[in-house]
Amino acid sequence: MPRSTATKSSAKTARKTAAKAPARAARARSRKEPDAIDMLKEDHKKVLDMFKQFEKMKEDDDDDARQLLVEAACAELTVHAQLEEELFYPALREALDDQDMLDEAEVEHASAKQLIAELNAMQPGDDLYNAKFTVLGEYVKHHVEEEEKEMFKQVTKAKMDLEQLTEDMMQRRLELREEYGIGETDDIVEDDDAPKSKTRSRRSIH
Repeated sequence: MPRSTATKSSAKTARKTAAKAPARAARARSRKEPDAIDMLKEDHKKVLDMFKQFEKMKEDDDDDARQLLVEAACAELTVHAQLEEELFYPALREALDDQDMLDEAEVEHASAKQLIAELNAMQPGDDLYNAKFTVLGEYVKHHVEEEEKEMFKQVTKAKMDLEQLTEDMMQRRLELREEYGIGETDDIVEDDDAPKSKTRSRRSIH
């Protein structure tokens, strides 16, 4: 290829690259680091997926698989609720006017804790085992809807500074997951044939 043609081609490529740079920069700016709300939404999705999985398998004869799923969900909910009660709700009480909303959220936590404690003392063959976990799922679904449709929107509207809160919650979540012996739960939810840890978490929320 003649030098002049190669030079023109290189210049054309450079112009195209330069033209795309602002768009790439804009996309990069639009991608924010996960904050406290993103963390809680991630938890919500994980446990709701577990309840959906239970509905598919609750009539199965594999009691061990069902118990693993129930215990994993209860452990995840325990950490999630404790994280909210220790850090997220207190921060919101200082920033938001709607204290009734936070009071109701804590009452909902209390109802869930009671069912979690009962489930942790039961086996899959016990009376009402399936029913109690199903009812727990209904409590959690309602709680998630309240938080994501109301509470989180109020947090966004109030323009709270979530940077330090997010950092504190990330650190505390790591500590709690270690304390309750929680590992990865994706295999329990998504792949019934994958090897599953027999680790049990039978501790209730403080």
